Amino acid sequence: MRTRLRQVAMVLLGAALFGTVGLSLGSWYAGRGTPPVAFDQARSTAAELLPGREPVASAEGRNFIYGVVASNDFGSSYAEFHYRDTADCTHSESVRRSAAALGWQGGHRVTGPPCDGWRGERDGLTATLTQVDRRAILRFAPAAPDGYLTVTLAATALGAAAGAALFWLTGRQRPPVPRLVGTLVTVVLLPGVVPVWQGLMANGLMEPTWPVWPALAPVLVPLALVLLLAGVIFYAGRREPSRVSGPSTSEL
Repeated sequence: MRTRLRQVAMVLLGAALFGTVGLSLGSWYAGRGTPPVAFDQARSTAAELLPGREPVASAEGRNFIYGVVASNDFGSSYAEFHYRDTADCTHSESVRRSAAALGWQGGHRVTGPPCDGWRGERDGLTATLTQVDRRAILRFAPAAPDGYLTVTLAATALGAAAGAALFWLTGRQRPPVPRLVGTLVTVVLLPGVVPVWQGLMANGLMEPTWPVWPALAPVLVPLALVLLLAGVIFYAGRREPSRVSGPSTSEL
């Protein structure tokens, strides 16, 4: 029974680790080539959403995700505009009315103090309005391309299936192979899996998850090579036949 539970745990671990890697690869493949936000387009769109209001500040740039610039990919660039707002958060209601009249899709409410914000999509852009103290911030970023969710979920399922199969086959081997492989793969992939899931819990699939791996590659690749070498040496030592020495006999 204990062996059976250990095998099931190994399969689930492999599915979770490789499924997360597949999710990152899917988000990269599905979002590659997405054009960055054009600042002039964002400015004119902001004027449509908040007519008659002039921003007190504006900014444009590229999002730093996990310390890596996701250049020329989904979620890489942004343009934002800052407006002075009052305590009753009039900009939130104004942008909702304008978005409904202009045909923006989604219209999700973004909760947060001191007022709820808004998020919607149109013409390849995602617009998000948030409130910070008495300032409203209207931010534009590239919308997820068509088929983004489908490709990402399909890659996640394929990665999970591959990981489950690998760990199932490994679990059928003689000790210490299952423990060595499980430890090696977990130690190498877990530092990337944890921030990926942290990003998913914070943003869902609104942001790409792949940039965590290039950021960690300079550490993970040498670590994987060192652990692989240590595991091979350890496994070779375990398989080396033991030398049994018996008492020497002398002829009288």
